Amino acid sequence: MNMNLNGKTALVVASSQGLGKAIAAELVEEGVNVMLTSRSEEKLKRTKDEMEHSGKGKVSYFPCDITNREEINALVQKTRKEFGKIDILINNAGGPPGGNFEKFEDADWQNAFELNLLSYIRIIREVLPDLKKDGGRIINVASSSIKQPIPGLILSNTFRLGIVGLSKSLAEELAPHNILVNTVAPGRIATDRTAFLDKMKAEQKGVTTEDIEEASKKNIPLGRYGHPEEFAKVVTFLVSGANTYVTGSSLLVDGGMVKAI
Repeated sequence: MNMNLNGKTALVVASSQGLGKAIAAELVEEGVNVMLTSRSEEKLKRTKDEMEHSGKGKVSYFPCDITNREEINALVQKTRKEFGKIDILINNAGGPPGGNFEKFEDADWQNAFELNLLSYIRIIREVLPDLKKDGGRIINVASSSIKQPIPGLILSNTFRLGIVGLSKSLAEELAPHNILVNTVAPGRIATDRTAFLDKMKAEQKGVTTEDIEEASKKNIPLGRYGHPEEFAKVVTFLVSGANTYVTGSSLLVDGGMVKAI
């Protein structure tokens, strides 16, 4: 299958670790020039060093707090200056704090909104002029909670669904410009975020993290957590030239965990 990605430029958000890092690495392997970004310059430098000799694409980085509009603008300008026109946008962000409804005040809801929804909106707005030139791809990374809410993650459950509404609306609006927009939702993928949530749940229940992992695996038909690379391969297909007709979709990568149709 011809992925037709060589020489393209991608901005991959929250890409110094976890799913963002895995996506960036897969794109570099396919010859994409990738701009990495996160708040930690130390992690970004280390990630760049790991990637720049592992694939055909070039790698650069620029630290950015994606809750800050001015820093987003600077990130997009840096990407254009480094690589030229942006062809692919991977919107991604770390999850908000866990907890139930009564735990959170207005500031918590505002912070989660700015990190997990408004940041996506702002980045798309800045990148859109590039994508409209010759078409492009937008992936908005969400969570399996878009199909089945996760207990104890009410902030994530709320704003991840907002991502779906955004993606679906944009898919229709931007189709005349040959811009494909999709949401990709991870289930239990073996990342630091998943490990943190397992640890938090273990502490709440007074059991070991291993107990939580085993219980989770029993709810996954494939019987294991996914690997970040498996998630990244799905995203890579969707942003590639091999995908010419999938847009407005919300795709779960969860090993069959979510039972909703």
